[in-house]
Amino acid sequence: MRRKSAILVALGPMPAFAHTGEPFQAHDLWRAWSFEPWVVVPLALTALLYLKGDRASHRSSIWKRAAFWAGWTVLAASLISPLHSLGQVLFSAHMTQHELLMLIAAPLLAYSRPLVPFLWGVPFSWRRALGRWSKRPTVQKLWHALTNPLTAWWQHAAVLWIWHAPALFQATLSSEWVHACQHICFLGSALLFWWSLFYAHRWGGYGAGVLYVFTTAAHTSVLGALLTFAPRVWYPAYASRVRAWGWDPLQDQQLGGLIMWVPAGVIYLVLGLALFAVWLRESDSMISPHRLPHRWTTIPRADQEAEPS
Repeated sequence: MRRKSAILVALGPMPAFAHTGEPFQAHDLWRAWSFEPWVVVPLALTALLYLKGDRASHRSSIWKRAAFWAGWTVLAASLISPLHSLGQVLFSAHMTQHELLMLIAAPLLAYSRPLVPFLWGVPFSWRRALGRWSKRPTVQKLWHALTNPLTAWWQHAAVLWIWHAPALFQATLSSEWVHACQHICFLGSALLFWWSLFYAHRWGGYGAGVLYVFTTAAHTSVLGALLTFAPRVWYPAYASRVRAWGWDPLQDQQLGGLIMWVPAGVIYLVLGLALFAVWLRESDSMISPHRLPHRWTTIPRADQEAEPS
């Protein structure tokens, strides 16, 4: 009984920091970890499924394995670490958490293509049933519609702008369910967006992906600039919490806007340039050798020898 009481005392304050209405202080931050079941259980389940399925299938490259575990680690850290609780006190911390979800965890997880290891991680009868279900015309049409880059682009943009409306954003401070819904929308729309750019080649390939990345960077920068230069606080619910830490609410909002504007913009730029480089390489590999001048075909290219036919 004493052991159970000690565990409850140790774990009890962690989720309590998030939505009690009384923001914790700086000296409490080190123990403000959040072990909410709706977060911990899915994280543990996906890790176990990937471990089991990856060992069974042997289809993931070392880069995709590294991408999955890096993305999973960033996702877990953003949802479990004290950053989650700090986001209930400082708007800038909340913004940092969202950028980690959408710009670090989501592209890494999308690139790793974890669905195949996940399927291999479930029992054979489940895998066969899921395979039959996924081949249904209705499911195929829905998946193709969701992974159309244009559809994924506007869905991600709509989710981003709608959830930054003051009424909805402030609701996350008083309701754990609303907060969970916000994170699911951000992560889900970002996963679809990045997957569509990496793998939905039937709609323009990587060239179109470059356009979608840079237009996303543009409209998110606009939102970040609006937050940065706003003459008043958009989210008054943060005011008392921010002041308890000795911060000015408007300056906290400006910092959050700058995080969305500058560091996030740099990440979009890097990812966009990476897609652009892949697009150039893909376009170059599609040039037929017999269409090139003779002097270009006398010496075989190293990248052509390395690529499978």
